[in-house]
Amino acid sequence: MTTGSNQHKSIHIGLLLHNHQPVGNFPWVFQQVYEESYLPMIEALERHPNVRLSLHYTGSLLDWLEEAHPEFLRRVAELVARQQVEIVGGGYYEPILPSIPDSDKVTQIRRLTERVEADFGTHPTGMWLAERVWEPSLPRYLTEAGIEWTILDDIHFKNVGLEDKDLYGYYATEDQTGILKVYATSQSLRYTIPWRPPQETIDTLKKLATTDGNRIVVMGDDGEKFGSWPDTHPYCWGPDGHSGWVDQFFSALEENSDWLHTTPLGEYANQHSALGRVYIPTSSYIEMTEWALPAQRSYQFSQLVHQLEHEKRNDILQFMRGGFWRSFLVRYPEINNQHKKMLRVHDAVYKAGASEEVGLTHLLKAQANDTYWHGLFGGIYMAHVRSAIYHHLIKAENAADRVKHGSASWQQYEFTDFERNTLQQLIIESDQQNLYLDPQHGGSLFEWDLRRSAHNMLSVMTRQEESYHQTLRTYEQERRRNAASKEQEQASGDPGNPHSTIRTKEADLDQHLVMDRYRRSSLVDHFLPAGLPLASFAQVRYEEQGNFANEPYQTEIAQDETGITVVMSRDGQVKRAGALSPLPVRLTKTLFVPKGEEKLVIRYQIENQGQARLQSTFATELNVNLLGGGGNPQAYCFVDGQQLDSHSFDSTGEVNNVQAMHIGNSWLQQDLGISLNQPATLWHYSIDTVTGSEAGFERTHQGSNFTFLWTLSLDGGESWHVEITALGKQSR
Repeated sequence: MTTGSNQHKSIHIGLLLHNHQPVGNFPWVFQQVYEESYLPMIEALERHPNVRLSLHYTGSLLDWLEEAHPEFLRRVAELVARQQVEIVGGGYYEPILPSIPDSDKVTQIRRLTERVEADFGTHPTGMWLAERVWEPSLPRYLTEAGIEWTILDDIHFKNVGLEDKDLYGYYATEDQTGILKVYATSQSLRYTIPWRPPQETIDTLKKLATTDGNRIVVMGDDGEKFGSWPDTHPYCWGPDGHSGWVDQFFSALEENSDWLHTTPLGEYANQHSALGRVYIPTSSYIEMTEWALPAQRSYQFSQLVHQLEHEKRNDILQFMRGGFWRSFLVRYPEINNQHKKMLRVHDAVYKAGASEEVGLTHLLKAQANDTYWHGLFGGIYMAHVRSAIYHHLIKAENAADRVKHGSASWQQYEFTDFERNTLQQLIIESDQQNLYLDPQHGGSLFEWDLRRSAHNMLSVMTRQEESYHQTLRTYEQERRRNAASKEQEQASGDPGNPHSTIRTKEADLDQHLVMDRYRRSSLVDHFLPAGLPLASFAQVRYEEQGNFANEPYQTEIAQDETGITVVMSRDGQVKRAGALSPLPVRLTKTLFVPKGEEKLVIRYQIENQGQARLQSTFATELNVNLLGGGGNPQAYCFVDGQQLDSHSFDSTGEVNNVQAMHIGNSWLQQDLGISLNQPATLWHYSIDTVTGSEAGFERTHQGSNFTFLWTLSLDGGESWHVEITALGKQSR
């Protein structure tokens, strides 16, 4: 691959590989990616001692490596000792720094710096910025934490008018404090490494070499794409583990080392001056700004970007900006819920002293970025990771509350603008459980933390439209029109770039797209049409006969030595079959939270305030996440006295005359017994979303729905009552 002598011109290439696994990811995923990507890359560097680069490992990954493969850390330390590898810092648990409190920004960075020093005997001068989410105030906190440089995308710089020719170095920026050096990673190199033959990169760099040799071209990207992304392992490493793309690329770098210098970014920053000063607006990589837009606008933005790329209109592309990262807090109420819970727990932990004993590490773990956004490479739809974030939040909250309350049993409640939308939510907290209620949206229960198991029972995702759903519909429609057509593959056998390749894990996935009308909270109240089948309810193909779901309820609360009682009521209407006018109906929903127990009692009263007979089906639903996807044998559903077709938590079915049941997960050590004083029909089904990732489109379990139905026949002035008791305990 040698390109010939280039003695009069030279250039630097700065490679930075970012390696990360989410807090709460499955251990087998850590191990698989270790075998496919992390270990082979270190072995390749050992085979190619003249290739120098920067490596970033997040704290969550280092924690796993220390336990599972301590020898790996020693091998990396040897590469550091011979100055072949530079270790890069960052936030320990890879948070989106602008989204977390300022004190935690500095703590996260300093904690990883200390870990790098302990593991590798070196002090990191630079850091990887999670998802390259940038806000102009960041230099203040990065420099306070001892960081000298970081890496952003080239689009950050192009948005302010710079061009590719201006980015072969680093710039200085600041925010009323010390200087931060910022590099631009090349999108073109991110899209060609490793997707195109190594020689293309060598040829590109040769054209950019200069006589003074001061230029550096930077490529910073995920280390996992070298072996763990679909079809990349044989491509990157070859059948023998050392003859694939990576070794070919490293060999080419070594063969051209007389003019092409692999230089760690910290070393370059220490030896060269800035190209100038720059002030960068809020941004991230362009795909992230696309994903932050509302679904339809996101799709339109993506189509426009692809059109401009096809037309090679780089003069316009550089000014293309999508949405603002913080808009994920608007697009997804579940992300906002998680985020505002994190801020609430942060305040509690700091009031209690912000030490290890009062949950600081759990708080920092709960700031891991992976479920605070959604896009091609991660997101809020990862149910097990979402659950883990709540687990750490509740653990931190437990520790802080022990400082405040000691070992005594306690309860408290608060009306507060938890969601920060000018509306009041009701939060009930105790040593046993937390309940978060939304009186303005159906009197629904949107968070239910059982503190013994540190599990949020209601961490369920709403099924909503995503921009990639339109891509999926178009793909599936075309596939059905031409059943013989297959996914296009490059003639070379190269793996498809996940930014542009469409993969599906099952056929006709577009037939499983369902969009919810309201957030998948619990205690959502319905009056349903007669004869409505379960399938129509699950697929949201029905018309509400009442105006109670997602509508405002009046709320009163009382507390005594036995517990807290919440009374929520609404005067609404229920349609009558064949009648022009609906009937006035009062629904009263009373919640009793007993002190000192893992228990919740729900009482419904429905009063026909009209003169004609009310004949309808009343239903209330619970949407629960017990990590039951894929028929997980540890997650279950049992109905007392009845044999179900399946006891899997994510099974679907209709059961009549239900008076008692259990749902739970033995791994979580959480069982929930539900009893009814009036028998009901039970509908249960898995709430599945169709999500996209680098591995392709697939159905993913987000939780299960349990809806209880009763047939009502009430004359004018008559009332109907039911009591539902939910009792938590350690699973069987």
